[in-house]
Amino acid sequence: IQELLRVMRTIDDRIVHELNTTIPTASFVGKVDPGQTCKELYQSLMDAHTSRERIIKNCISQTSTVVKTLKEEREKAHDDVALLKQLRKEQTKV
Repeated sequence: IQELLRVMRTIDDRIVHELNTTIPTASFVGKVDPGQTCKELYQSLMDAHTSRERIIKNCISQTSTVVKTLKEEREKAHDDVALLKQLRKEQTKV
C-alpha cells in the first residue's frame, strides 16, 4: 500500500512542474486555453486525492478487522507471545 500511495502522490509532488507546464507563457497564450487546462489539472488532482482517500480508508477498514480478530484470539490465548506481537504490529498499522 505504501508503494501505491507513493505512486499516487506523484502529481502532488510535481505540482510546481505541472503548474509551470499548464499555465501558458505569453508566446503560447493563443494556442492553449488556460482556463480549460487549469480545470483539467484541478480535476486530475481531485481524482488523485479521491482515489488515495478511498485506498487509505479501505486499508484502515481491513486492518481494523484484523485487529478485532486478533484481539478476540488474544482473549482466548493470553500466553501466546507471537499472537501479541502480531496484534501490536497490526495496531501500529492502523
